[in-house]
Amino acid sequence: MTDLTLSASSASSDAVARFHHAYAAARRRKRLMDALFALAFLVCFFIAAVIGDLDPVKIWNGLPRLHEFIVKILPVLRWESLGADLAEWFLPVKLWLKLLLETLLIAFLATVFGVIGAFLLSFPASRNLMPNRVILFTCRRLLEIARTVPELVYALIFVFCFGIGPMAGVLAIAVHTMGALGKLYSEVNENIDMKAPEGLRAAGANWVQMIRYAVVPQVLPNHVSYTLLRFEINVRSSSIIGFVGAGGLGQEIRTAISFQYYTDISALFLIILVTVASIDLICERVRHRFIGRDGLA
Repeated sequence: MTDLTLSASSASSDAVARFHHAYAAARRRKRLMDALFALAFLVCFFIAAVIGDLDPVKIWNGLPRLHEFIVKILPVLRWESLGADLAEWFLPVKLWLKLLLETLLIAFLATVFGVIGAFLLSFPASRNLMPNRVILFTCRRLLEIARTVPELVYALIFVFCFGIGPMAGVLAIAVHTMGALGKLYSEVNENIDMKAPEGLRAAGANWVQMIRYAVVPQVLPNHVSYTLLRFEINVRSSSIIGFVGAGGLGQEIRTAISFQYYTDISALFLIILVTVASIDLICERVRHRFIGRDGLA
């Protein structure tokens, strides 16, 4: 009995020793990989800084110019004539509000069209839902092309095709939105519980019925959350693409910068800031209400 106890104790000690040895080896490999990753990151950062002309001296010398620009765009507001100063600062406010409405409508329409395209393409672009490799590859490449090209480039293309105006802005943002949201939607689709879809397929449902009744109910809350986030992004984007003649406030910002109407620049930035912040709060409440977290809104 004593021999068996000693043998078991020796085997247990050997197992513990092997475990500690393996654990120490794994820790050494992890530290080595962490060190290699840190070294690779520093090398990439250094190369990017050199190529990007990230010169600390140039940045330090440019800071006074940044201060000078901020001073120029800020209006002179005096307490004794505050009302008149504010009226002068926002003198073209009626035109700006009209362009702001145009900007919001561009973002809304672009989001609607982009969501429709992204929603339809996200399911055949999900590896766990599309067994046909050719369709899967084609849909994923379409989404990649749509989100790879910048919105400004799309806007230039559509301005050339359809002329200056909001239509070019809607199409440009919609195409990019489709690509970006399609990627996010497909990732959500790939993380679902596959028991319900497999059960429906086993019961004889076709692919469309499986998507409709087993996949969409699982992914819809996340899709709505990403859609609201994208709408906020599109409001900002629609303010920028006006630089190339695609409508909205961006065109007025370009005019103000070109003619050096510095106080107009700050007023337009303030309008955009208030608009985006308001939309952010509204979308947050809608998102929380949709997912049943009203108390956190």
